[in-house]
Amino acid sequence: MELIFEIRDAEEGGYCARALGRAIFTQAETWEELRRNVLEAVSLHFEESAVCSRMVQLHYVRDE
Repeated sequence: MELIFEIRDAEEGGYCARALGRAIFTQAETWEELRRNVLEAVSLHFEESAVCSRMVQLHYVRDE
C-alpha cells in the first residue's frame, strides 16, 4: 500500500501534512521533523491493523 501526503506551508510557519484518502494529519517546524512526524503518524494510524503502508510519499504543494 502507498500513502501520499500533501505538504503545505503552515500559516504560522513550518509545514502541515495531510494524507490523501486517509484521516492522517501532522505538522512540524522543519522538514526533517515533518518526515519523522509523518512516519510516526502513519505507524500510529495503522497500529492495530494488519495492513500497513509500505511506501510514503511527501508531495510539497506551494501556492504562488
